[in-house]
Amino acid sequence: MKYRRLGGSGLKVSEISLGSWLTYGGYVEKTNAVKAIETAYGLGVNFFDTANVYERGAAEKVLGETLRGYPRESYVLATKVFGEMGEGPNDRGLSRKHITEQCHASLKRLGVEYVDIMYCHRYDPNTPLDETLRALDDLVRQGKVFYIGVSEWTAAQMTDALSVADRYLLDPIVVNQPVYNMFNRYIEQEIIPLGERRGIGQVVFSPLAQGLLTGKYTSVTDIPEDSRAAKREGLRKGITEEKITKVRELGRIAAELDISVGNLALAWVLRQPSVASALVGASTPEQVEENVKASGIELSAEMVQRIEDIIA
Repeated sequence: MKYRRLGGSGLKVSEISLGSWLTYGGYVEKTNAVKAIETAYGLGVNFFDTANVYERGAAEKVLGETLRGYPRESYVLATKVFGEMGEGPNDRGLSRKHITEQCHASLKRLGVEYVDIMYCHRYDPNTPLDETLRALDDLVRQGKVFYIGVSEWTAAQMTDALSVADRYLLDPIVVNQPVYNMFNRYIEQEIIPLGERRGIGQVVFSPLAQGLLTGKYTSVTDIPEDSRAAKREGLRKGITEEKITKVRELGRIAAELDISVGNLALAWVLRQPSVASALVGASTPEQVEENVKASGIELSAEMVQRIEDIIA
C-alpha cells in the first residue's frame, strides 16, 4: 500500500480508503462488514470513512467496534456532520449546536476520544460560515477533531470558507470529499486547481461509479441481484448502454496491463497528484483485496490518452 499526504497537512493516508455508505449497518451483513474492515486494515488501508447519517449511526457503531481491536494511532478515522439526525429544527445543518452535539454523539458511537477528520457533509446556506468554522476550530482546540474537511462544496464556497478562516485565524479546511470518476469529472475544472493552490487534498468517493467501472454490469436489463444498483433505483439510472460499452472498451486496455478494469479506473483517479485517496465501498473481503491492488499502479501518458479517447 502506498500513502500520500492529505493536502497541505502532514497527515498521510492510504491511497485506497474504505467507506461505509449503504454498507456497514445497512444491507451488508455484519459479519461480512467486519471481515471487510479487518481485511482492509491487514492490507495496509489506514483510512476509514463514515458519517453520522449512514444508517442513523449504525455504520459508525460497526466501524468503531471493529477498529477498537487496533491501536488508535494506527488508523485515520473520518466522520461527517450536517444531515438530519432527528425530528427537531436543530437536528440538522452546520450550526454550533448541531456540530458540537453530533461530534460528541459520533465519538460515543465510534468509541474513540477523537476523530482525525470531521467533514461538513454538505454546505449549509442557513448558517454563517464563521459560526460553522468557529465551532469546528473549537473542537480542534479541544482535541476532539484533528483536521477539518468538507464534502461536495463548490470552489466558491470553499474559497469563502478559507477567507473566513484566514480572517479570524481559524483552523483551515485541508480536505474535500467530492465524487470523482471517469464518468463524473467536474472537479477538474475548479476544485482541483483550488486545492492545489490552497493545500486542500481530495478524497474522492464513487471512484468506481457505484460499481459500473468494475465491469459487473453487462446490460441495463441485467443488473445483478446482489448489487447496490439492484437495491437503489437512483443508482440504476446512472447505468446506460453507452457507459457499459465504454467500460467494455476500457476492459481491453486493462487486459493489456494485466489488471482489472476496476483497478484501471482507480489508477486513473489516482493519477491526479492532489487526490490523496480513492474511497471505495466493499461488502466482502474479496472486494477489498481486489481494490487495494490499484495502489501504486502508474499509467503512462500514452495509456492516459487512450483512456481519454474512450471516455471523453
